[in-house]
Amino acid sequence: MTISELQHTAGTIVLAGAGKMGGAMLTGWLAGGLDPARVVVIEPMPSAEITALVARGVRLNPPEAAAAEVVILAVKPQMFREAGPALKPWVSDATLVLSIMAGTTIASLQQVVGGAVVRAMPNTPAAIGRGITVAVPAANVSAAQRTLTDALLRATGAVEWVDDEALMDAVTAVSGSGPAYVFLLAEELARAGIAAGLPEALATKLARHTVSGAGELLRLSEQPSAILRQNVTSPGGTTAAALSVLMGTDGFQPLLERAVAAATARSRELAK
Repeated sequence: MTISELQHTAGTIVLAGAGKMGGAMLTGWLAGGLDPARVVVIEPMPSAEITALVARGVRLNPPEAAAAEVVILAVKPQMFREAGPALKPWVSDATLVLSIMAGTTIASLQQVVGGAVVRAMPNTPAAIGRGITVAVPAANVSAAQRTLTDALLRATGAVEWVDDEALMDAVTAVSGSGPAYVFLLAEELARAGIAAGLPEALATKLARHTVSGAGELLRLSEQPSAILRQNVTSPGGTTAAALSVLMGTDGFQPLLERAVAAATARSRELAK
């Protein structure tokens, strides 16, 4: 099933939480041909963009609930225990429950809302259709529900499936939180350029274009990232001088290992 084929499926799709990630997913579904009249959005503080979708047929915060085909949980993990009971009327044993909440386990989801649960972790490039999501299904998720989940998630980018839920904490640390690491790289590269004498506007533009352009080259190239790095590096040149610092004992590798380990640990804490 592709995203465009969602229009041929039956049943209501409930989106609980229409913030940046939930909103990005909804935009992708509607762009792919999903009938807005099939969509229910539960969001206590909807943005103007979400409110405007009511004119297209999306139902916003309806007073009554009935079992839906799919319920997508996109609320903040810290709010889930409080919000869960209000969402339970939308869920039957046959409902696909798709969670994109960090650190919230399949067992917790089954306990609070029930249904056939898929736990997933997208990332913010989903807003431009360039995200990547990793998903893990509960044992009671059918093949058809897994196919439907795949179509819903592909509205915002690539999808990978795993069978071991324990991997999701590291997934969260690498791809879920990863865009922030890249944005920090652009931020600090610009700051370093300013320190080297560049005007702020020029340093910022150079950093943004360098990070985004290198990312696009990495996406389009079939070569490993290490080869792409080596292609930029002439022996004894300026890049080699910089890399001798970045790849030193206090460089990128140990720093990122500590960062990912910290994010992984925090994801595990959220599950408690």
